Amino acid sequence: MVLTKDEAPNVRRALGSVPRGAAMLVIDAESTDGTAALAREIGARVVVRPWPGFVAARRSALELVGTEWTFMLDADEALESDLREALAEARPDGDVGGYSVRRTTFFCGRPIRYGPWGGDAPVRFFRTARATLVAEPVAGGDSDVHERWVVEGRVLALGGTLSHYSYPTVAAYRAKFDRYTSLEAGGVPRSLGAIVRAFGVALLRAPWYLVVKGGWRDGWRGGFVSLASASYPVAVAWKALRNAR
Repeated sequence: MVLTKDEAPNVRRALGSVPRGAAMLVIDAESTDGTAALAREIGARVVVRPWPGFVAARRSALELVGTEWTFMLDADEALESDLREALAEARPDGDVGGYSVRRTTFFCGRPIRYGPWGGDAPVRFFRTARATLVAEPVAGGDSDVHERWVVEGRVLALGGTLSHYSYPTVAAYRAKFDRYTSLEAGGVPRSLGAIVRAFGVALLRAPWYLVVKGGWRDGWRGGFVSLASASYPVAVAWKALRNAR
């Protein structure tokens, strides 16, 4: 299951990484760059509909899945060969509701293995009928962003790696940072006190990401990601206050 919106540069890599013979469902948010046609050419079933928001889009997409198991894949991700092998070899017991998948995010052409992105292992492979999607905004509040799947039953770790190519450049990171902080700003308290509290959290998170979680080990990229991630709640609180005026 893949959600797309003008993802022509990425969709071929994403769908091409899916195990051969697997059913592929693409929910396209009215792309204008040929994404839907390209996905159909690759062999996916494509449903085009207006974009209702992250949580609503994934929930409605799940309702269209006709298989017992679902693997949720973002358009800027790809399954590595070891993950495809692990999927083929998985023999879950009846009490297993899903699997977490180790994900490596790339920034400016290099994998980030430490800091706030290190150890990322979201639930991505799950029994379709046992999955529920919840939103977990980084800065708190009630915005429908940074969603995750929750499943009934045991969750096991699946071998292999899911590669995430969301940030090819610093500009791409900044654009996504701006988009998500703006979305979250609509769901948090709007006050000067919220900015002060967010700043205090950032002062604690920055050394935690850089030193304790080893962000410095990824060089300047790790330092950039660590500091930007630590400042995220400050940006959200500042935008919320600015929008209230």
